[in-house]
Amino acid sequence: MLKRSLENDLRTAMKARDELVTSTLRMALAAVRTAEVAGDQARQLSDDEVLSVLAKEAKKRREAATAFAEAGRAEQAAKELAEEQVLDRYLPAQLSDSEVSAIVAQALAAGGFSGMKSMGPAMKAVQAAVAGRAEGGRVAAEVRRQLAS
Repeated sequence: MLKRSLENDLRTAMKARDELVTSTLRMALAAVRTAEVAGDQARQLSDDEVLSVLAKEAKKRREAATAFAEAGRAEQAAKELAEEQVLDRYLPAQLSDSEVSAIVAQALAAGGFSGMKSMGPAMKAVQAAVAGRAEGGRVAAEVRRQLAS
């Protein structure tokens, strides 16, 4: 369903001659198609897998914008951020820091995790609870902070 929505929005953007949305959705659909044919057999991606691909593409845009801004290329950085905003329309709302902290605390308590040696299993439990609504780096930092204290 999500892929079909992307395709429909692409057609709408093309008819409206919206170059930014058109190029961004073409890029996103190309990434989805690449993921579909990766592996041994071509297959249809589920909506969760499509969301994962879109999240990776949005992260690439965010990182590229940072790199361009640091290099003094503000125009290119702005373009990357605009593309990220287009992709964000299809992604679930990101959790706030306090929400991430609460989810991490709840998952750590439920799993009985303590100490840095349980970082891996704790991350697995927390990532399942967060379900793509927060970047992995933010989640890992909060898990590390709570396990250390």
